Amino acid sequence: MQNHLLVALVGPTGSGKTALSLALAEHFNGEIVNCDSVAMYREFEIGTAKPTSAERARVPHHLLDVVDPTVYVTAGEYARLARQALQDIKKHDHLPIVVGGTGLYLRALLEGLFPGPQRSEALRERLRHRSRTKAPAYLHRLLSRLDPHAAAKIHSNDTPKLIRAIEVCLASHQKMTDIWKQGRDPLTGFRILRLGLNPERNALYERINARAKRMFDSGLVEETRRLLDKYSNAAGPLSSLGYKQAMQLLRGEIDLEQAISAAQQAHRNYAKRQITWFRREPDVDWLAGFGDDPAIQNAALTQVQKELSTDFTRIQ
Repeated sequence: MQNHLLVALVGPTGSGKTALSLALAEHFNGEIVNCDSVAMYREFEIGTAKPTSAERARVPHHLLDVVDPTVYVTAGEYARLARQALQDIKKHDHLPIVVGGTGLYLRALLEGLFPGPQRSEALRERLRHRSRTKAPAYLHRLLSRLDPHAAAKIHSNDTPKLIRAIEVCLASHQKMTDIWKQGRDPLTGFRILRLGLNPERNALYERINARAKRMFDSGLVEETRRLLDKYSNAAGPLSSLGYKQAMQLLRGEIDLEQAISAAQQAHRNYAKRQITWFRREPDVDWLAGFGDDPAIQNAALTQVQKELSTDFTRIQ
């Protein structure tokens, strides 16, 4: 049986993935599967740059607003949910378009994950407590002793990934990098076309800066205050980009101008890390521009049409 085409649209934050995904979905009768970790959470709106209600009404969307703010979604759990959505889309003979900037989630979906041990909430809570009471880089130093290669691939501020890596090492009595080498469970039944957005760096940073400021102008601080009052520190996404700086503002650690500047810098740094990550992804067809540029959209439409035409020719 011919594998069903799947489009994976990647690129840094602010590159216009939403605009391009909508153009593709409307042209090819597609459905969009979110691959952004924070966009999965309900009640987190302004700081996530989710598609608007009007945009969601144009084509079907999956895995937006499906998780309670107090729940942590692992890459493996995301892959399970996304694969179920892909099968549903395939049954309708629609084009699935996976869109987002969370590289580990995309890798888990397409390539599968290593067979690591089950989560231990007790161990995780001990590690969280130590990260709060010790020096900021404590978890990274601990992982560096347990598995230097894994530590080199994880940012020192990425607490969830550091905790999971340490958990794997302690629970399995193996290095995480050794377990990575074991068998994975790659996605089957789909042929993947990876499209990547790669706009000029300075232009990207200008968009990122403008969008971060727009979030604050649109009520990010008020949304953060409401979420903090409702969930306290139990809502993990409050530590994500934008919300973290709004939290610092609410605590009186920085003023509004400093919060906006810090959020802009954090988003630019995140974009750099995303670009580095996606450059390592195999067989990405890179488009040198923004996803809302008509020329870029036409190039992407041509690429997808070529793949679909190839499918038709093979059937004949």
